[in-house]
Amino acid sequence: MNFLYELKSFIFPKNVLNFNTASPVHPTSRGIPVPTVKLKEGSKSLSVSAEVCPTKAIQIVSETEVRFDYGKCLQCGLCTECSDGKLRNSGFIYTFALSRDELKVTYISGRMEKVSDLPFPLTANQLKFRELTKKRGFLYREVAAAGNNTVESELNASFNSVFDSEREGVRCVASPKHADAIVFSGPVGKNMVAPLETAWEVIAEPKALIACGTEAVSGGLFPMGKRPAEPDLYISGDPPRPDVILQGFRLLMGRFSFRFQEALHKILENE
Repeated sequence: MNFLYELKSFIFPKNVLNFNTASPVHPTSRGIPVPTVKLKEGSKSLSVSAEVCPTKAIQIVSETEVRFDYGKCLQCGLCTECSDGKLRNSGFIYTFALSRDELKVTYISGRMEKVSDLPFPLTANQLKFRELTKKRGFLYREVAAAGNNTVESELNASFNSVFDSEREGVRCVASPKHADAIVFSGPVGKNMVAPLETAWEVIAEPKALIACGTEAVSGGLFPMGKRPAEPDLYISGDPPRPDVILQGFRLLMGRFSFRFQEALHKILENE
């Protein structure tokens, strides 16, 4: 029987995801909420959507201006259900960025604010980490900082034969002393502040701190606890999919050219 399975692997095409051709929009995922053309009529009716949002990711500034903080978004879809057709689930799943501010988007009269004049330069630490890891990949220690363990499930799935994170040189290690980066989940509860800081401190420079999941990015439903440093990569979603996590890692390493706001703006304008 094992021989037949081996023979099948030679005959049928591989199921490994091709990161170079993968799309930021997934047809079966909710993705982040975005405005529809109906928002041109005004944002007054969105007050219900803003109220039901569990993390208060929607801010109504005026009748024509609405702000979304996708670093707080759980991608639960509740806001679209009561928006009177003014919001929809986009299927856009690549909610990661090297800057926290890049996940904050303003819509005016239903259209995304121009992003070409919003530079998000790399920090000195991000540049050093990219130089270290672009060719060889990196090792990380995962810290569950009072999260709900969904991120850990997706990180586990990132090692399967479909996503195969090890082909990118990305592996999880048992000790932070062996790691190049810390990947943490959860809002950093008070009992996890010290363990997270200790894990961070023992890693040699250059190193990276990666906030994985909406709770790690913004606290989600909970207050955001103290982090040992400003994260070098923010990956939103509750939880983010394995392919999204790995594309975020590839962005940090400089193997993937991507800017959240530019990609979202391009997709919305082409619809």
